[in-house]
Amino acid sequence: MNARVNAVRAGLSRGWTEFRLSFTNAQELFSGYLLMPAVFVVLAVILGGERMAGTDTSAGATTMAMGITMHMAILGLMTVAQVLGTEREDGTLLRARATPHGMLGYGVAKTGHVLGMSVVAVLLMLVPGTLLVDGFALRGLTGALTLLWVFLLAMLALAPIGAILGATLSNPRTGVGLLVIPVMGLVGISGVMFPITFMPGWVQSLAQVFPVYWIGLGVRASLLPADHVALELTGTWQLPQVAGVLTLWAVVGFAVAQWVLRRMARRESGSRVQAARERAMKRAY
Repeated sequence: MNARVNAVRAGLSRGWTEFRLSFTNAQELFSGYLLMPAVFVVLAVILGGERMAGTDTSAGATTMAMGITMHMAILGLMTVAQVLGTEREDGTLLRARATPHGMLGYGVAKTGHVLGMSVVAVLLMLVPGTLLVDGFALRGLTGALTLLWVFLLAMLALAPIGAILGATLSNPRTGVGLLVIPVMGLVGISGVMFPITFMPGWVQSLAQVFPVYWIGLGVRASLLPADHVALELTGTWQLPQVAGVLTLWAVVGFAVAQWVLRRMARRESGSRVQAARERAMKRAY
């Protein structure tokens, strides 16, 4: 038990260190933190206060809620997959395997790192959006608390999926690019870009299997006017279901990710890592 606790503590420390170091890399700072918030804030301001039919929700507010949900999905799925795939090539995973409960600590570190990045990214959208976009604001203390727990459960549910995807990528450089298609497809059918009630029934049922739909529902519940709920599937925000589904994905996902990572790490060896490094160097030149 003590070894597991120590592994979790080491993972939390490593995740905090990686998060702080991300601010020292100009490219990561721009692409990971600034680019997407800037795009969505500008787009929301341009769209302005035009109301959606039958609601008091402005197009700009809907755009901001969409941007926050998309940013969570991209950070939790694609960023984790890219980092894990890269660290598999450079030998980081091999070193983690060599320490007691190293894969547990590694998983905790990656989750902590992504949580930190996501907090900053959401704040960079929430603060200017509240100041500049008509109708976009937290719905009081209840809205703030709702966004907080939805955010935490969302990242805990998505990060293990990203880890599993990263573990299956044979080439992290090209593989992450290919992930854009299914990730954006999932976002597209989940009612994030436009109300899910516009979708066929079978698409609505499919979307509810995955966490992105429930994340978007929770985000909209915390940030959009109350009458926007009329555009949701059941005419309610279904917050208990949001919490239940995301918790289930987080628990099951973390368990499966640990199994996948341990299985992948057992297949790694010093010679395979060296071969991967040589391939990466050849591609660089």
